[in-house]
Amino acid sequence: MKILTAKYINGRLDLPEGSLNEGDIVTLLVADEDEQFSLTPEETSRLEAAIAQANKGESTDGWNLLEELRN
Repeated sequence: MKILTAKYINGRLDLPEGSLNEGDIVTLLVADEDEQFSLTPEETSRLEAAIAQANKGESTDGWNLLEELRN
């Protein structure tokens, strides 16, 4: 998994050349018109570390976490 930032221009996402492979599936998080979404370098590093942990199976399902917190 990787983090990309793109701008929507004329019906297309403007991404750096080579940042995606043909057939890649993407999920978009779109900020509302009146808000800005950006991450600091530290936040980006923390997010990338969390993604790496999840990719290694070192994560907790959200429903399981809520159940644990209830008990």
